[in-house]
Amino acid sequence: MSESRRKFSICIPAYNRAVHLPALLDSIYAQNFKDFEIVICEDQSRERPLISEIANRYAERYPKTLTYIENSENLGYDANVRNIIANAKGEYCFFMGNDDLMCSGALATVAAGISRHKNVGLVLKSYAWFDNTPDKINQVVRYFNEERVLQAGKEAISICFRRVGVLSGLILHRDAAEKAATSEFDGTLYYQMHITSEVLAEMNAVCLPDVLVLSRNSEAPEFGNSSREKGKYTPGVYTPEARLNMISGIIRIVTALDHRRNLDMKDEVMRDYANYFYPYIRDQLNLPIKKFYNLYRNFGKMGFSRYPMFHLYFIVCYLLGQNGFDKVTGIIRKKLGTSLQIGLRKSRVNR
Repeated sequence: MSESRRKFSICIPAYNRAVHLPALLDSIYAQNFKDFEIVICEDQSRERPLISEIANRYAERYPKTLTYIENSENLGYDANVRNIIANAKGEYCFFMGNDDLMCSGALATVAAGISRHKNVGLVLKSYAWFDNTPDKINQVVRYFNEERVLQAGKEAISICFRRVGVLSGLILHRDAAEKAATSEFDGTLYYQMHITSEVLAEMNAVCLPDVLVLSRNSEAPEFGNSSREKGKYTPGVYTPEARLNMISGIIRIVTALDHRRNLDMKDEVMRDYANYFYPYIRDQLNLPIKKFYNLYRNFGKMGFSRYPMFHLYFIVCYLLGQNGFDKVTGIIRKKLGTSLQIGLRKSRVNR
């Protein structure tokens, strides 16, 4: 491999979950496309010694391919994402969750997709959720059944904004993402949405139908340890307050985007969230009716009350419960062949 700039920096924010790191690294090193580096930023977790031992073992096994960084303080999710980008050297950052897996041939697929188009700032991946072992896939998320290019500006941002909420498999032009660096949204847990919107304001997105990553569905969230996250999030669980903080952070990000770029995106993004609100209340469906109603009211006060689908989700999801709703949507997904999109306008590039 030449010493010129590598195509990909595989960026891994590390916080605990050391037991899953070897499988992730094996899935990366097994790729048939070798033009990559790996950057791991450990964010002062209790499992730092284990993570350090694993990272150093792989660095010795695969010389000059892995950079391991230990943060001197707990930066928190958003700042650690920014820190990895700053330390990456590849043309594109390919993010992986520290407990997830990269699918065979993923890097070659993405490199080929990028090469077929000009001015690519983001690759919107397809991915799958699995429980415990990768042979237990419980959901495939595929937004389009064919490769598509979304033009820079409102088209690309409106379609990709919500769909980069899962960090694993996020693929961004590194220099454009670094250019957008800011601490303004630390504590939202959605820094990737800020950099995504900034990148796509000037660059195109490519949507690939191929499943690129497998995301683990069985690990509890560990947010809430950094100074910017304490009081907002409780490690191990998504509380109603955490969900409200996360969605309010999204609104902050898109509001700031409108001010910077004059794109008038807020209503479009909020409608998109309202049309697919289930993931943000799925883990709240066991709340007593009074607390669930308070959650509904608080989301409504953010501006979602003006979208009919928002009300429908709260009513139907609570009546069916998580298992019932998952069963119904699972049947619909199998028939459609794509992730479920309820209430979206047909004119929006067949979303």
